[in-house]
Amino acid sequence: ERAIQVLCRRRKNNPLLVGESGVGKTAIAEGLAWRIVQGDVPEVMADCTIYSLDIGSLLAGTKYRGDFEKRFKALLKQLEQDTNSILFIDEIHTIIGAGAASGGQV
Repeated sequence: ERAIQVLCRRRKNNPLLVGESGVGKTAIAEGLAWRIVQGDVPEVMADCTIYSLDIGSLLAGTKYRGDFEKRFKALLKQLEQDTNSILFIDEIHTIIGAGAASGGQV
């Protein structure tokens, strides 16, 4: 319920679910998707689509400095075109330093 409240804000509407492995962070995102499908969300979220980011696919083949960042920025630009999109990044902590492996920064 709290994640829905945060997502409905006009500004600062990016919930970050943190906790130990196995506490249900992914289950919360899946539950949110289910509630959207069932129509059990505020009207402002009724037409939202949740996208799940596969970090492994995004990182695959990035061997030069800036490759990961370039892909990530292109992904965000695409999502910005759809105002009803929600991006779920499971294991978001793996992004921190992902670009550093190739010498870049995120």
